[in-house]
Amino acid sequence: MNPIDILYHYYAPASRLFRLLLEHSQQVREKAVQLAVRHPELRVDLPFVREAAMLHDIGIFLTHAPSIECRGEMPYVCHGYLGADLLRAEGLPRHALVCERHTGAGISLSTIREKKLPLPEREMIPLSIEEQLICFSDKFFSKTRPGEEKTVEDIRREIAPFGEESVARLEKWCHLFS
Repeated sequence: MNPIDILYHYYAPASRLFRLLLEHSQQVREKAVQLAVRHPELRVDLPFVREAAMLHDIGIFLTHAPSIECRGEMPYVCHGYLGADLLRAEGLPRHALVCERHTGAGISLSTIREKKLPLPEREMIPLSIEEQLICFSDKFFSKTRPGEEKTVEDIRREIAPFGEESVARLEKWCHLFS
């Protein structure tokens, strides 16, 4: 399976949005692979990580984020589950879980309810080591500042609105993957 072929189904290859998505996804993939190689004891499925990292943000075009050329109608926080729906339709249920669970540092059902987020009411927390690795790696890169890597402190500030449990997950990943 070639993830770029799947992205071509949903994105115009010459568009600015596709270029931003591609650059971001490649950065996430490289960081995830680098961390996985550094930790062979975690027994990460590297071929899967390479594919899923390239597809984790496939749903962004369905959201409204004009600064990165997303002209959809849904709030950006929805891009994970929307992308998961696309990948399930493509016959990629395992990849879909990465999409659905990577937003924030994962979002619990209690946080969805408490903050009244416009998300399906279900747990959206990364479970597998591959899901956790891609979610963690994703936090270091922004589509609005391509090429720039964030610090852990930047990431803490960004995910704080998703609740203390998200920050605690980030801290766990910092220890696991450092």
